[in-house]
Amino acid sequence: MLHHLSLGVSDLQRAAAFYDAALAPLGYVRVWEDIRPDEAGQAIGYGPPGGGDKLALKHQGDVARAPGPGFHLAFAAPDRGAVTAFHDAALAAGGTDNGKPGIRLDYGPTYYAAFVIDPDGHRIEAVFNGQVEASHIA
Repeated sequence: MLHHLSLGVSDLQRAAAFYDAALAPLGYVRVWEDIRPDEAGQAIGYGPPGGGDKLALKHQGDVARAPGPGFHLAFAAPDRGAVTAFHDAALAAGGTDNGKPGIRLDYGPTYYAAFVIDPDGHRIEAVFNGQVEASHIA
């Protein structure tokens, strides 16, 4: 249904460093960038390698505002290890913990997720909602 989602950020370089680190464990990369120092309208797009953007970050300076507490953005993870790596990388890159990696029984018996808040206040999640072999349970 969705083609992509855009988030306004106050500092594009800081946001890019955060999302480069946080999205790498999930297999997402920068697929385009429009960076022109000291000019308006700069942005970066993220998605699967070789594909189009699914997330765009647009520099908005001091007017950037994260949506209210009812909004969050969930990224699909290939496995539980990627969810944990996302959480660790996001915290190391300046994010704030908003829910450590683990099973969320309220969402289902296989819903493994982690939640963070990015440096601009956007609430993001990585989730793996699949079965794992007994020898690979984290």
